[in-house]
Amino acid sequence: MAATPAPPTAPPKPTWDPRSPTPLPWLRPTIRIRLTLLYGGMFLIAGILLLSIIYLLAAQALRTGSQPLFKIVDFDGLKISSQDCPGIADGNLSLTEFNNAISECIDHQRQVALDNLLSRSLLALLGLAVIAFAFGYAMAGRVLSPLGRITRTARAVAGSDLSRRIELDGPDDELKELADTFDDMLERLQRAFTAQQRFVGNASHELRTPLAINRTLLEVHLSDPNAPVELQQLGKTLLATNERSEQLVEGLLLLARSDNQIVERGPVDLAEVAGQAIDQVAAEAESRHVTFRGTRRPAVVQGNGVLLERIALNLVQNAVRYNIPQDGWVEVTTDVQHGQAVLVVSNTGPVVPAYEVENLFEPFRRLRTERTGSDKGVGLGLSIVRSVARAHGGHIYAQPREGGGLVMRVTLPI
Repeated sequence: MAATPAPPTAPPKPTWDPRSPTPLPWLRPTIRIRLTLLYGGMFLIAGILLLSIIYLLAAQALRTGSQPLFKIVDFDGLKISSQDCPGIADGNLSLTEFNNAISECIDHQRQVALDNLLSRSLLALLGLAVIAFAFGYAMAGRVLSPLGRITRTARAVAGSDLSRRIELDGPDDELKELADTFDDMLERLQRAFTAQQRFVGNASHELRTPLAINRTLLEVHLSDPNAPVELQQLGKTLLATNERSEQLVEGLLLLARSDNQIVERGPVDLAEVAGQAIDQVAAEAESRHVTFRGTRRPAVVQGNGVLLERIALNLVQNAVRYNIPQDGWVEVTTDVQHGQAVLVVSNTGPVVPAYEVENLFEPFRRLRTERTGSDKGVGLGLSIVRSVARAHGGHIYAQPREGGGLVMRVTLPI
């Protein structure tokens, strides 16, 4: 018989957290910075070209008039004093030497004028470039302000506030079209999530009620001491099947509810939650010859206590049930590391290949099995853990332990 194909895995969770601030925002190559550099760079290039043209035209005009318009033919009794051209004040110069000194002085003054023009123009260009960059930064911010509103709205939506809208006003340009499209998408998403919540509420009632009635009827029949042995055995089998169906329904409903962000939050100590989970599984662990160990330090987070307790309970139950037959152990630790609350559950158990670890988080998936009946659960435990952790803004990481078993690490923001 052909093997059942594995269901497609869920797309990876984005690693970017929109709520976390970006370190050193001035070093980010944002669109605003790039536009500022573009505007300022274009102005600077245009200014350099204009300055070069003006300098070349001025130099050409001065060179055109480099030939003297007059020539002194007799300077008997002429006395000249000049601070810029002291050479012409020498009274021992001949007529030819005097005319040459005047030409050299005029050429020198032309060069000084060109140098002054270039230096002052460069200073003016530098000042205008600073103004241009500042003006470009301000204008880029004004042009991109609608994108800022879209980003802030997207961050609010990432926090499970689907009621937020951009409602951008202004000219009917591309940015307004983008904002309106985003608002329409949010409207459809809100309707979809509202319908999902309504379905979960209705399914919670419609699915639990008949299962509870079946369980009650079976328990009543099993309590009859005069019932035949065959009927009692059948009743126990049906009761076990009904209990498994209840677990499946509860798991599916919890998985559907925990896929959304948690709105109602409160302080929850992971150490206390982990201790309660160990107490609930203590009897089962004793029957399977599994011991608990580990240090649980206070690690308070803001979240939903019931869902966080389900994280610890599912991890501890899996660690106990998927263990070695004798002398197994489960280590449960809680701590605060690098500004995050950390819950780590590790255990002895069968060797888990690294390539199969990610598949364990898929619904109805177990190690080397899929959608098969088992007394160890319904295959939703780790899926619920990952969903609840994501709903609290956290992550869960799993890695095989050397010698067998797994190390489950849950990190949650404080």
